[in-house]
Amino acid sequence: MARLQDQYKESIAPALKENFGYRNVNQIPRLTKIVVSMGVSRAVENKAAVEAAAKDLTRITGQKAVIKKAVKSVANFRLREGMPIGCVTTLRGERMYEFMDRLISVVLPRIRDFQGIKSNFDGRGNFSLGLTEQSIFPEIELDRIEFPQGMNITFVNTATNDAEGRALLDGFGMPFRRKREQD
Repeated sequence: MARLQDQYKESIAPALKENFGYRNVNQIPRLTKIVVSMGVSRAVENKAAVEAAAKDLTRITGQKAVIKKAVKSVANFRLREGMPIGCVTTLRGERMYEFMDRLISVVLPRIRDFQGIKSNFDGRGNFSLGLTEQSIFPEIELDRIEFPQGMNITFVNTATNDAEGRALLDGFGMPFRRKREQD
């Protein structure tokens, strides 16, 4: 079992139950999936860019990335229906906890001048995070990067509001940016 999964069962879930006064164990928020996606803008000119991004995303997550295709044609972007434009992977279970552990303990501290993550919740407790480059992941070899590519990471959970979602992610050790106290 993953380290964060054990931590959730042993300390995070009981703390959430006590803090929010849940009466039923099923009310306690839990992480259901992590969705990692890359939108590849240069895929219109170069189809190999999507395949390179999918290869990098597969290496980062440990799970095969699915290449997504455009649903509609957009003339301004020279985009036709059916063209590959990005890739996505959905992590659940043990892989999800392993990825989250690597993200919190290894990847985020590697960001230059890192001062915490900006709180970006959707109103229902789900959290989204954007990274500008895939090179901060240790699985990616800097010499083999064909295209620098950013990604979006979304943490989907069963929380009903942002306070519960933030408390859940705080329990896992997500390094949120703290508001500065005035002197």
